[in-house]
Amino acid sequence: MSLSESVVSAARPTLTLYSPSGVVMRAPDLRRAASRLERLGFAVTVDASATAKFQRFAGDDDTRLAALHRVADAAPSIALATRGGYGLTRLLDRIEWDRLAAAVDRGTRWVGYSDQTALQLALLAHTGRSSWHGPLGIEDFGRTDGDGPGGLDDLTPDCFIEAMSGELEAVGFRTEAGFDGLHGHGVLWGGNLTVLCSLLGTPHWPRIEGGILFVEDINEHPYRVERMLLQLHQAGVLAAQKAVLLGDFGGWRKSPLDRGYTLKTMVAQLRSVCPVPILTGLPFGHVPTKVTLPVGRCVELQVLRRDVLLSWACDHDHDHDHDHDHDHD
Repeated sequence: MSLSESVVSAARPTLTLYSPSGVVMRAPDLRRAASRLERLGFAVTVDASATAKFQRFAGDDDTRLAALHRVADAAPSIALATRGGYGLTRLLDRIEWDRLAAAVDRGTRWVGYSDQTALQLALLAHTGRSSWHGPLGIEDFGRTDGDGPGGLDDLTPDCFIEAMSGELEAVGFRTEAGFDGLHGHGVLWGGNLTVLCSLLGTPHWPRIEGGILFVEDINEHPYRVERMLLQLHQAGVLAAQKAVLLGDFGGWRKSPLDRGYTLKTMVAQLRSVCPVPILTGLPFGHVPTKVTLPVGRCVELQVLRRDVLLSWACDHDHDHDHDHDHDHD
């Protein structure tokens, strides 16, 4: 290797693929993800237990907890979960949050979605440190062209790369009419709605006042989505926010009992009882094209006609200088 090649290699951001939740069913998918991420400019390491198997999990609880702490101690530039599923909730009471906070302070960005919501919100609750709601290793970088929804598109990797390099300072999307002129600042937080609701009332719940909440889910009928959002409303969570942003809620099946009840009518019903602005159209969730969003950062929300801009350039990576309440270990 020449000196110039050595310098380029050394400058590449380090990325560790690890499995804190569901089992990796096919090792070739993980190798494909690592290869694609290498080609995108990352120096990729696959954690030693990334392909461990125990029941539906990527190894038993001790194995996955050790992997999480091992990645934190190594403090790569990016800690990217291979996939979601379920498993992190079983670890929350045992995670040594100071080790994860130390990794963030050394520059680690914890990235993922779905089950990663539990880790991201608990990290915010216990330490005030931020993370990134974005793609997963296998789900977004490991699929073949014939795998259908969830494969690698153009926007997702570009947005991810810019976010990880610090170049991404805002995302935009289109929403419904009726919110022209809406403007506000607040801590951006949220993720998968089911996982988020499971944390309510636990020590791992971040108490955010005046924030901007974003949520998504998959395979949940609109009435279940409504029930969870009403739970947050009735618990006073929604009323404490500046705005609520809805991502994708696909994968559900219509029922003969619906009789005109849809996602759209569900949102309308929620708006009728909740005074907080509820915006649709945020491009994130269990879909092929998703933006990468900072969890726990102060953002600015602006709406011009139907165009929404969500920016965090003013935050300047002050990950734990927020004016919201959070617990500390």
